[in-house]
Amino acid sequence: MSDTDSFIDEVTEEVRRDRMYLLLRRWGWVGVAAVVLIVGGAAFNEYRKSRDTAQAQALGDSILAALSENDSDARAAGLRDIEAQSPGGDAVLKMLLSASQVEAGSRDEAVNSLNAVARQGDLPEIYRAIASFKALLLQSDTLPAADRRQQFEALAAPGAPLRLLAEEQLALIDVSEGNVDAALDRLQALRQDAEVGIDLQQRAAQLIVALGGEPEPLVAQQG
Repeated sequence: MSDTDSFIDEVTEEVRRDRMYLLLRRWGWVGVAAVVLIVGGAAFNEYRKSRDTAQAQALGDSILAALSENDSDARAAGLRDIEAQSPGGDAVLKMLLSASQVEAGSRDEAVNSLNAVARQGDLPEIYRAIASFKALLLQSDTLPAADRRQQFEALAAPGAPLRLLAEEQLALIDVSEGNVDAALDRLQALRQDAEVGIDLQQRAAQLIVALGGEPEPLVAQQG
């Protein structure tokens, strides 16, 4: 019986090997393809990281070279000639360009640079909000109050990243239009906001006093 069992085991093992070889011939390419995809994907990711790093370093070097110019016009010209390879890099570049344009006395060009960032839909909201906010501040003496109010109200929408700073600007517009009561109400509400920072809270209190009001006691925030 032992010889018979041994013979059966050998035959069974041979059948298993034949089946395995058949499966490998039929489906082995799947494993090879999977390995190729994994290795190729890893290599591509490394290439992409290396490329992005090189582009970021090149952009940084170009920006530093432009900012090293002593003359504001030369700085603006140098920044204007730089080409960024990513939306985020382009946004940073245009914001720096706008600052140099302001220093050079080209306020309209600075506004255009900032508005270009504000309209760039593939940027995170915070970039676009900052650019729009800075552009509005630069137009405080040239853009009608009604237009500035409309745009600041958009920036003050619930959940917007700069909504509290926009509320402060809306209060200043209220003051410029002689609507002191509306400004006081807005500033009092601003001071009580759960997300307000100390600096903005203090500025609001100072403006309330300057307008003849009295800052309301702060309500303790729960959370």
